[in-house]
Amino acid sequence: MEFRTEGSVHRLGDDINTDHIISSSRKKETLDPHRLKEFLFEVSKPGFAAAVNEGDVVVAGANFGCGSAMEVAVTTLIASGIHVILARSFARTYYRNALNNGLIPLECDVSDTRDGDRIEVVVSGVDVRVTNLTRRTCIPTKALPPTARELLDVGGIVPLIRGRGALCPS
Repeated sequence: MEFRTEGSVHRLGDDINTDHIISSSRKKETLDPHRLKEFLFEVSKPGFAAAVNEGDVVVAGANFGCGSAMEVAVTTLIASGIHVILARSFARTYYRNALNNGLIPLECDVSDTRDGDRIEVVVSGVDVRVTNLTRRTCIPTKALPPTARELLDVGGIVPLIRGRGALCPS
């Protein structure tokens, strides 16, 4: 997979619950991520939806995506133009939902990032490079496991199964 994005940082704290990303009450109306994207972080970070641009990056602390296993908490971020989440750590279910849907979850030390910083993320082969362009620093990032790379290379679990006809090759 060759992937590159550059965008502004949208900084969040620790323990960002899936209900903080998109309120579960909103999914009663629709599951369409293109309609739900206007409600992203509406309680925890008002104004997020109006401020986000294609290529921007969400930066969070520990345990990002804790709470329920709402897949729409991943797909709505993708619909808004977010393709990468940088966090100190992820809730396991959220991490897997991200990979299954083609959202790139990268674990790293994000302590030197601030709202509005410009970030560049490059994923090329086995290399992952995250650069804070504003502060002119490289952010050491945990490597993606081979299975994660495989899922991201094809765009998620559905394209993987379509291409193989099964989860595991015969």
